[in-house]
Amino acid sequence: MALRDVHVAGFAQLPNRMNLDDYDEAEMVQEITAKALADAGLERSDVGFTCSGSNDYVMGRPFSFAMAIDGLGAWPPIRESHVEMDGAWALYEAYVRLQHGDVDVALVYGFGKSSLGSVDAVHTLELDPYSLAPLGVDPHAMAAMQARLLIESGETTEAKLAHISCRSRRDGNKNPNAPHADEADADALLADPYVREPLRAHDLPVRTDGASCVVLRVGGGGPRIRGIAHIIDAHQPGFRDLTTSASATKALAAAGGAGGVTVAELHAPYTSQEVILIKALGLGEDVTINPSGGAHAACTPMVAGLTRIGEAALAVRNGAPAALGHATSGPLLQHNMICVLEAE
Repeated sequence: MALRDVHVAGFAQLPNRMNLDDYDEAEMVQEITAKALADAGLERSDVGFTCSGSNDYVMGRPFSFAMAIDGLGAWPPIRESHVEMDGAWALYEAYVRLQHGDVDVALVYGFGKSSLGSVDAVHTLELDPYSLAPLGVDPHAMAAMQARLLIESGETTEAKLAHISCRSRRDGNKNPNAPHADEADADALLADPYVREPLRAHDLPVRTDGASCVVLRVGGGGPRIRGIAHIIDAHQPGFRDLTTSASATKALAAAGGAGGVTVAELHAPYTSQEVILIKALGLGEDVTINPSGGAHAACTPMVAGLTRIGEAALAVRNGAPAALGHATSGPLLQHNMICVLEAE
């Protein structure tokens, strides 16, 4: 059976900020879904399926995903689902749901807050409960191990990582939805002390609060999802080559390849992970990487991946023939999702 053509009809995001105390879950969802529907020219009554992505453990609040539904105005009762992952995986579920043929519009959103607690401490507990989590190794230390392997393999240098940070923060400063960062040249950044050798503060993601929403529609115009796929690597980092990402390569192939892509929005919180993804996806110098600043400039948990797909859709709207949105989850790029969008 031929797949139905699904388009990104609308996209909106709250500004990613260090602290969004003036928003609770329902208020975040109410504002962001209203903006995305307005962008799509649709009403809430047009939505046939709603799917969200968040994580109560990261938020530090029980049933925060249930409280967020109040922001939807979900009466009469709606068809609704939820994933305990980044909103990008909610988009994947919504895409599959639209293939059933009985609904034509899906609303997808993700929300998260770094300010409510230690995101790094939570991510430590997602590691193998027998051999890694008891060590208390945090995401920065894991990423530093990956970066060290990458440098020793000759794939990059500390100076190249500093240049990636400069570009990401500079582009993020042009994006009203990313926090402002003080700009500095690469040489100045390399004089800073290590946080986890060989990573310095500029190599680490900027943790933020935020939310984003995508409206999917069968037909109706807008950037078309040419292909979407999710592949997972082994959970145990010692079982895989950390200098590349086999699952990202396979996901791109399953999504139909990167032909015609001129913009790639990569969910790469650490500078070293951008190097790995560019190599794994075979992206050349003719592809613009993270013009929004990417997840390195604004890394909101459960939101950054969905935002990459939304930003890729905006790139197509603004003239790119095709754009690639990428999302990751798990330790050291364990999960990888690729969504290739193209102009209709």
